[in-house]
Amino acid sequence: MIEILKQHIISRLGEDVTNLNEVLQNFKSLKVSRNETILNQGEVCKYVYFIVSGCLQVYVYDKEFNETTRDLIIEDNWCSELISFGSQQPATENIRAVEPSELLAIDRQGFQNMMETVPQFDKVYKQILEASYANSVYRINTFVALTALERIKWLMDYRPKLMSRLSSKLIASYLGISQETFSRLKAKV
Repeated sequence: MIEILKQHIISRLGEDVTNLNEVLQNFKSLKVSRNETILNQGEVCKYVYFIVSGCLQVYVYDKEFNETTRDLIIEDNWCSELISFGSQQPATENIRAVEPSELLAIDRQGFQNMMETVPQFDKVYKQILEASYANSVYRINTFVALTALERIKWLMDYRPKLMSRLSSKLIASYLGISQETFSRLKAKV
């Protein structure tokens, strides 16, 4: 699993990454089961996860305890509740595995050590932050303007792997539509 992360980092920083093997020792391997929660709202987020395989859901509950999915993140990507991780304040989101997943987790101290030991990793961290922000803003702005059918088409065009891997209920939550609407409109695409 570590080799996959190593290649992920090298693909972003190039072959000449000094101290990379030392840094990779800060990651611990985790196997999580389907529907296993790795962060509950109200807890402090202690890890940043690199997804080797599987899929994680980042979600919140509203006042009526309805679940809303902010993101679905698949392998070769990073996942965390970055605000909680950085500030060590309680998380406002939940994270759970929606498929059996293999993760590499790094805690705050290891992450800070990595930033100091491999200064180039700052570039990867900025990419993580920028991608997370851009994805959230794009999704919010786009979804406000799109009809339910257009959201489904967007997902099919830009995140097609999700359609074949995940339940209609989960995809509908991600798209911000009811499961019934999703099922009805999916047939039209």
